[in-house]
Amino acid sequence: MPPDKTRQDPITGVVENNIRKLRFEADEMTQQELADLIGATRQTIHAIEASKYAPSLELAFKVAAAFDRPIQEVFSYTRHDKH
Repeated sequence: MPPDKTRQDPITGVVENNIRKLRFEADEMTQQELADLIGATRQTIHAIEASKYAPSLELAFKVAAAFDRPIQEVFSYTRHDKH
């Protein structure tokens, strides 16, 4: 039987970010200072920076707002699947 051409493979990838760079540019803001500003924990900020955790949409917008940047300057999505 021929392969089903309408079926697509799942989209896979990773959310990447510039948070560490932005913290450095913001007078070397600490992870704790950013966490306090957006209502998260320092551990959450660490996990997001390390791309171990993808933030919720709301948290991503809060991070971008903390640096007064559009979200696309803070976060990006890199696909790993075939496209």
